[in-house]
Amino acid sequence: MSNIADLIEAYILRQLAAQQDGKVELRRTDIADEISCAPSQISYVLSTRFTQDKGFVVESRRGLGGFIRIVQVPTRNMVYQDMLDKIDKDTEMPMVQSMVHYLLQHQMITNREAALMMQVVVFAYQSEHVTAEERVHLLKSMFLTLENFS
Repeated sequence: MSNIADLIEAYILRQLAAQQDGKVELRRTDIADEISCAPSQISYVLSTRFTQDKGFVVESRRGLGGFIRIVQVPTRNMVYQDMLDKIDKDTEMPMVQSMVHYLLQHQMITNREAALMMQVVVFAYQSEHVTAEERVHLLKSMFLTLENFS
């Protein structure tokens, strides 16, 4: 037998799955009525199972006319965004190579894409004609392009 938290999570996930855009807006009272639970149990599930690190953004407004808006953020986009945030003029070549290796290990890119990316990384760091600002722009452009095409 499932516990209440599992039932609430399953209900919310079903509602999300029914939407094409990965967004759902629900009312706490509707969920509570459907599952026969207290609104505080819904709040608990939202704060523990629908977190940003698990790929969700939750906006909640309590009271009359209140709602819960849940948006499922593709995990891939979060990975690329994290990498983009780490690239600056002080980022060293092994760090960027590690990022490419991570993408390859997690099958977010192919071997061929990884090889091309490694060539760009080596060029960006070893060329005498590429400034730190140009290197940052080049590397961020490369990761943004991957994010947009994945």
